[in-house]
Amino acid sequence: MEPHLTELRFESLGLAEPLLTGLREAGFSCCTPIQAEALPLLLKGRDVAGQAQTGTGKTAAFLLAMYQRLLTQAARAGRRPHQPRALVVAPTRELAVQIYKDAELLGRYTGLKQAVVYGGEDYDKQRDTVAAGLDVLIGTPGRLIDYFKQHVFDLKALDVMVLDEADRMFDMGFIADVRFLLRRMPHPTDRLNMLFSATLSYRVMELSYEHMNNAVFVRIEPDKVTVDRVRQQLYLPATNEKIALLVGLLRQLEAHRTMVFVNTKRTAEIVEAYLKGNGFNAAVLSGDVPQKKRLRLLREFTEGQLPILVTTDVASRGLHIPDVSHVINFDLPQDAEDYVHRIGRTARAGAEGDAISFACEEYSFSLPDIEQYIGHPIPREAIQPQMLAELQPPAKRERYHAHGRHPQGKKSGGPRGRDHGRRNHRR
Repeated sequence: MEPHLTELRFESLGLAEPLLTGLREAGFSCCTPIQAEALPLLLKGRDVAGQAQTGTGKTAAFLLAMYQRLLTQAARAGRRPHQPRALVVAPTRELAVQIYKDAELLGRYTGLKQAVVYGGEDYDKQRDTVAAGLDVLIGTPGRLIDYFKQHVFDLKALDVMVLDEADRMFDMGFIADVRFLLRRMPHPTDRLNMLFSATLSYRVMELSYEHMNNAVFVRIEPDKVTVDRVRQQLYLPATNEKIALLVGLLRQLEAHRTMVFVNTKRTAEIVEAYLKGNGFNAAVLSGDVPQKKRLRLLREFTEGQLPILVTTDVASRGLHIPDVSHVINFDLPQDAEDYVHRIGRTARAGAEGDAISFACEEYSFSLPDIEQYIGHPIPREAIQPQMLAELQPPAKRERYHAHGRHPQGKKSGGPRGRDHGRRNHRR
């Protein structure tokens, strides 16, 4: 038995045969802890509010419960094609796409039609897909409300509601949109409701009390488990040594898939330029990278074509990226929970991994809070002179997203993004 699995087998849960076939083809036989706790309750018709992070199997838990409900209970009388029977709301485009991929995998034999909608691309194509009719609708709050207000779909025939990463809905300012959708669904007692969150904070629990039917709270504590499986190291470089140390470590490590976390997009661009200038294939993933490029970078990173992803906390949660061998905190995060989320990108699904952190003058103040949160000091490592690489100049870029500057501070001629408060209007 793998250490991250329980002895509860999916075939013992009374799941419909199309689901068991999908599970077998996907190679799943035994439940993870969140699945073992949540699925028996959900399959009995109980609402569940679960504490679980990405990588613990929560997506399969809510998808299996959703499909079982739709396969074993008839649709509402008079339901029309543009009325979905299940709605899954996710805070980010990447997470919505990941859920859709898992839904296609597990639901391939159900005969149910599903679609995913999110901002950033394919507006008319996504709209037409929803308008044509579907059973399961997966999406981000903004795009869902956009189509809802245009009467592309309605929620009057909904049988299943899922909120994934509810805490991030609050953090990202989406909760008003989520409540808008919840108030337009059938009464909570007339549908199956599932809510998952990395933390069951007071505000998340209040949401469950308002819009769920006596939900059972299921808490799986993955934080410590994840941290314990990660080999952690801490270096204390000067700020001006960090890039040389990063390049030196990357040359020593047997790292086939590395995520380098930084606190700002500006730093991400500088790190990427130096990595490229020193012989590494790297790319930046930040919040304002266009959606098509984000999906391409994630695909290339997941498939091994891109060995190093330099990213802000946009990638610390909500993404399932297998086989990340190393996480490097180039900047220590300013929030202790973010440290756990970041290093949780490695050591997933029972594997082990390495997390290396730099505590420089600028961000070392957050170290005490991080160590208190994880319950132990991070092992310190001495910086040997040979670990600091001799750096080649950073690679030049045509332009940097939004900032319009290159690492030496010179202005480029690239267009500015819409997030600028001031614009240059050439006449």
